[in-house]
Amino acid sequence: MNITKISAKYIIGYQNDSHVIYENAELVYLNDTVIYIGHNYQGDYNSHIDAKNAIVSPGFIDLDALGDIDHSLIFADQPEEHRPYLMWNHEYFLNRKEQMTLEEESFKSYYAYANLISNGITTAMPITSVLYKKSAETYEEIEAAAENAGKLGLRVYLGPSYASAKHTVDNTGKVSISPTPEDGQKGFQDAVKFAKAYHNKYDGLIQAALVPERIELQTEEILKESKKIAKELNCPIRLHAAQGILEYNFIQEWYKKSPIAYLNSIGFLDEGTSIPHAFYTSGYHEIKDTSNDDLDILRDTKTTVIHCPLVYSRSGKGLDSFGRYQRYGINMAMGTDTFPCDMIDNMRTGAFIARHLDNNAPANNYTAFFNAATLGGAKALGRDDIGRLCVGSKADIIIIDLNSIHTGTIDDPIKTMFLQGTGRDVHTTIINGKIVMQNRIIANFDYEQVIVKAQNYYEKLKESYVERSLYKLPKEKLFASSYPTIKID
Repeated sequence: MNITKISAKYIIGYQNDSHVIYENAELVYLNDTVIYIGHNYQGDYNSHIDAKNAIVSPGFIDLDALGDIDHSLIFADQPEEHRPYLMWNHEYFLNRKEQMTLEEESFKSYYAYANLISNGITTAMPITSVLYKKSAETYEEIEAAAENAGKLGLRVYLGPSYASAKHTVDNTGKVSISPTPEDGQKGFQDAVKFAKAYHNKYDGLIQAALVPERIELQTEEILKESKKIAKELNCPIRLHAAQGILEYNFIQEWYKKSPIAYLNSIGFLDEGTSIPHAFYTSGYHEIKDTSNDDLDILRDTKTTVIHCPLVYSRSGKGLDSFGRYQRYGINMAMGTDTFPCDMIDNMRTGAFIARHLDNNAPANNYTAFFNAATLGGAKALGRDDIGRLCVGSKADIIIIDLNSIHTGTIDDPIKTMFLQGTGRDVHTTIINGKIVMQNRIIANFDYEQVIVKAQNYYEKLKESYVERSLYKLPKEKLFASSYPTIKID
């Protein structure tokens, strides 16, 4: 029996359906469960963490958590005319292949999950890019990902993604959807197999999730079957939808409905469904539909929207707006979806964008974003034992250091964290009662070797774009440097 006491300047507890702030307080957990939070604990304990000038917080819940080596560096500041060159030409599509070995794919999740832990994310539903994949994720690489999560101690909702089509471009740069029905069926069967084999593994850290790839790459049959199986297995399902104008136009052309209305018409939306992004809904300024019909559907079906503000802000876009969705009563959760997987930076960026678009409405305040990154994520997963710290909750705890010079002076801990903190201020991460990172160090993690391997993976990934590129642009043109680069001969 292991009883641990944590003392700190601030502890974010939970009372009467709301987070509360305990000042100069103590939290105590037994094995994997919180048993006390308050002042002047008088009971026994085996170990004591004196966090001093710090925030003790529930760990962040990231429902679109980066699970690979990010592509953002490849796409950043690319000229618009180069965008089609980064997609598949049709010749490559006909001869597509896996670009990475299983060992490399296993490494990418190990690298990514360590980064999630380092940023205070204690529960993750990983997302990986399949732009370079023959189809989507393979059973074997997600099996390896589950082992990596278990080894590192990260709580994950996991499953292999699957798709029944790929995006391709013709010689004019026009984007098409090229069907791959056999890949979709095999991927779906692998996802069901994984869900049954890995649900509740590693002391409950590994939970099943169904994660079909984006909406325009799915058949209606597979979407319906996916929802049916998710209900049978009582596991969450996530589908990227309403996230771009091309997708929106495809769905309108095929089904004469918005992506959200289409999903509702086939019975896909309910409280077990989460939709990352959900930008292109009725009322969004880039589409003609000025109603709020899609928001009505999301609210009435109790569907969760996963907000990932940082990755979209890099291309000048923003959800219109977080506060508007909140006011409608839609459950909002958070995702990072990019590197760095810094939830604090994501929440801060989201709050800034929302205030700009929504006239600084109270629904866009820091409290609302913190709730989304904790309570909103827990609600999406159907759990009342994570995303909060109270008696009976899981001991998923992060300690955010306030002693760094860059933190500045301290006010309310939530405002201080949002305005002046970063994910790098997370000092300690505890998941399921186990310390998985302390003093910014993950035990038995070879940082030097991992950094080298990650760079090698990225360079190989980058080379693969040249092979798939329209017109086979040479590397120096496809990936032009920001400034002329002078190298040693």
